[in-house]
Amino acid sequence: MAKSVQRSLIAVCQLTCGHDLEKNFEVCKAMVERAGARNCKMVFFPEWFDYIGRNAEENVSLATEESGSLMQSFRSLAKQHHVWISFGGLHNKDPSKPERPWNSHVIIDDEGKTRALYNKLHLFDVEIPGKFRHMESDFHRKGVKMVPPVDTPIGRLGLSICNDLRFPELSLWYRHKGAEILSYPAAFTVHTGLSHYEPLLRSRAIETQCYVVSAAQTGKHNEERSSYGHAMVIDPWGAVIAQCSDRVDMCFAEIDLSYVAGLRELQPIFAQRRPELYTLHVNEEDNENTPLMFSKFPIASESIFYRSGLSFAFVNLKPVLNGHVLVCPKRICNHLTELTDAETADLFVVSKKVQKMIEKFHNVTSSTVCIQDGKEAGQTVEHVHVHILARREGDFGCSPDNLYHTLSTHDRDPQVRPRTQDEMSAEASLYREAMKNI
Repeated sequence: MAKSVQRSLIAVCQLTCGHDLEKNFEVCKAMVERAGARNCKMVFFPEWFDYIGRNAEENVSLATEESGSLMQSFRSLAKQHHVWISFGGLHNKDPSKPERPWNSHVIIDDEGKTRALYNKLHLFDVEIPGKFRHMESDFHRKGVKMVPPVDTPIGRLGLSICNDLRFPELSLWYRHKGAEILSYPAAFTVHTGLSHYEPLLRSRAIETQCYVVSAAQTGKHNEERSSYGHAMVIDPWGAVIAQCSDRVDMCFAEIDLSYVAGLRELQPIFAQRRPELYTLHVNEEDNENTPLMFSKFPIASESIFYRSGLSFAFVNLKPVLNGHVLVCPKRICNHLTELTDAETADLFVVSKKVQKMIEKFHNVTSSTVCIQDGKEAGQTVEHVHVHILARREGDFGCSPDNLYHTLSTHDRDPQVRPRTQDEMSAEASLYREAMKNI
C-alpha cells in the first residue's frame, strides 16, 4: 500500500532591510498576504527581518520586545491570513539588560501565539586588523540554552540562526530530538555567502536527512553592510528545490514528510551511528514541572531543583549534613554500569553543576561526591544516585572519612526524623534559584 502524502506549501522570504522599521514591516506584510493567498501553511522571514541598523548603537537603540507592538502587528497578520510565521532574527530587547538585545528566532502560530523562541548561540564575530571587522557581540548577547524542535503544521522544526549553520552539532541534536525540518534564517555577507552558504545548507540537509529552509537578507542595507541573498529550500537528499536570486522576493516549496520518512528508511544512517565510540553530549535543560520516580518512590516536583534532558537533582529526605542532595538519571537503573554513555556523561555534568552550586550556596570549598553502587556498598534505594554533600572542617570529628559509615546506616536509623514536604520544598526553592547563576 502506498504511503499517504503529507505535503505542505511554505513561503520563504528575501528582504533588503534598512533602519526604518515601518518600511520593513510593510514589505513583510505584503509577503504574508501573498503567502496567505497561495494557502501557504508557514512563512519564513530572515535574520534581522525587523531592521538592520547603520551602526552598533542603532542596532541596540531600535530593538523592541518580543511582546511589543511590532510583533503584535505580525501576530494580527498571522491570524488574519491563517499562517504560522518564522521570524528569523528579532532584535529582542531584554528590559533587564537593554544594552545588548537577544537575536531571537520566534515562531508564532496562526492564532498569533508564540510557540517557540530560540536565542542565537553562535554570534558572528570576526576581526581582521586593517581589513574587516564585524562583531555581532557588540550589539547582541549569546543565547544560553538549547531549544527542542517545535511541532508545526509542516512538521517538527529545529531553530537556528545564520552563523549557527557552521556548527553541525546543533543540527545533529535537532535530528536526534525528532526534527524533520531545519531553519537557518540568514544575513550572510557577500564574501562568505559566495563560498559557503549553499554548501553548508546542503551539508546540514544531507547529514540530518531533513529539509533545510533558509530565508535571507540580500543587497545593500547601508554604506557598511551588504548581504548575499539567495534564500533557498533544500530537500533531505541535498537538492535545492526553491531559490531566490539577489533581489527582494519570495520562493515557494512543498515540504513532503513522507519523503523524509522514506529516505530515512532507505538510508538509516542514524541507526548506524556508533555511540559506543563517539557521542554528542548536550547540556539540555528540562522545564517540566512533574514528579519523577526515585526507584519506587515518587519525588514531588517541589523537591526537584534541577532537571536536564537525562538527569535530575533533588533535596534529601534524610540529609546527613546541611547541604546534602542527590542527583539521579531519569531512567531507573540499579547499577552505574547499566547507564548508556549519554546518561553517564549527563549524570556527571549535572553533578558537577550541582556541586558548584552547593559549595557557593553554603560558602564552602570542599564536597564529598560519591555513589553507593549496590547493596553491599550501602545503597538503600535501588536507583543509581550521586550523593553531593557540602563539607566543613570538623563535621565528622577528627576523621572526615567517618562520613562513609554514616551514609551506609543513616537511612535505616529510626532515630533520624524524615523531613516534611514543606521543609524540602523550601530548601529546593532556594537551590532552584541558585542554579540559575551556575
